[in-house]
Amino acid sequence: MPTDTSADHTAIFTRRESEARSYCRAMPAMFNRAKGSELFDAEGKRYIDFLAGCSSLNYGHNDPDMKAALVEHMQNDGITHALDMHTQPKADFLETFERLILKPRGMDHKVMMTGPTGTNAVESAMKLARKVTGRKNIIAFTNGFHGMTMGALAATGNTGKRGGSGMSALDGVTHMPFEDAFGPDVDSLSLIEQMLDNPSSGVDAPAAFLIEPVQGEGGLNAASAEFMQGIARIAKKHGALFIVDDIQAGCGRTGTFFSFEEMGIEPDLIPLAKSFSGMGLPFAALLIKREYDIWKPAEHNGTFRGNTHAFITARIALEKFWADDTFQKELAEKSVMLTTALQQVAEMVPGATLKGRGLMQGVDVGSGDLAGDICARAFEKGLVIETSGAHDEVVKVLAPLTTTPALFREGFDILLEATREATTNMKLAAE
Repeated sequence: MPTDTSADHTAIFTRRESEARSYCRAMPAMFNRAKGSELFDAEGKRYIDFLAGCSSLNYGHNDPDMKAALVEHMQNDGITHALDMHTQPKADFLETFERLILKPRGMDHKVMMTGPTGTNAVESAMKLARKVTGRKNIIAFTNGFHGMTMGALAATGNTGKRGGSGMSALDGVTHMPFEDAFGPDVDSLSLIEQMLDNPSSGVDAPAAFLIEPVQGEGGLNAASAEFMQGIARIAKKHGALFIVDDIQAGCGRTGTFFSFEEMGIEPDLIPLAKSFSGMGLPFAALLIKREYDIWKPAEHNGTFRGNTHAFITARIALEKFWADDTFQKELAEKSVMLTTALQQVAEMVPGATLKGRGLMQGVDVGSGDLAGDICARAFEKGLVIETSGAHDEVVKVLAPLTTTPALFREGFDILLEATREATTNMKLAAE
């Protein structure tokens, strides 16, 4: 079919694509090429990518080594789809993941191939926790986001997302306050413990606690090691499993492969997705402590559980970036650079604060309108960046982890200019 050569390349989307589309509304360019941390539209305009597929492209667009390995596999008529049958690509991936990720971290988790998206990994974690404990209640947290299918959506806090379900059966979950959710004067851990210790609190005994160490969609709220340790302790005390959702914060995004590595905790279940494939291919999995892997065959299955092409690219990503500590040291340096740059942004907005950690940081500018204006102006200048938070009040940076310092600085300059213009416009409007 010929491509649309009319002046309005995007007319087909308005005419034919569902109203559910979202990112394209704020970023209406027709993208057709990408490399590393750069995107190019149909007119050849270049954009710096500070979104990275919402952390699905931690290693950048079209990594040459991953691409070469995938092309070779396809040209050799390698397996494309195999349900959950044995294949060489799966064996190679599992052996590499065991050798480079699990064993060095003292982890003996089994790897469950779920459906291809993060929400399915969360669904399987919730189902397994209920199966192991014989209980129904899952403790989730304010501002948490875990997916859009019904079980994961019940654990998601956002009213707009929950409203899209079209029904009221978002049950089986009790929402508790995340760290500092009600301000620094309210001890969330103490409150949670009191609620669970009180037999008349109305909170059923939990099957599991489900938490993000850094809340990606909820505003980049970052839990401290003390809070995570406290939740792990309470879970164990009450016979519940401890589920750490590392879908957005994992695969190096916070500076280590898992976002919880330096927190002194041992999650029972770990949903992974997004950058797990290395190259943006759909791939999700659930890591399960060996003693909890009590599934019966096909008790949680799906046609696409285990993306064979993703096994190829995921293995290359592990070998290329996680065979030693070189990449992790680079991430530590880039994290400092990001914090320094965002501090400059925060200084332009009265009351603004920094959020997140590692290369999952942003600035809470106190207003969704202001954050949206900053991101819109940045996009016009060639920077792809989005907002986060309950009111979209956080300008969030999720650049590929492989972004060069020079490209980071160029993106930061655009963000600073956009912030300067947006704040000036806000002041003029207020006068």
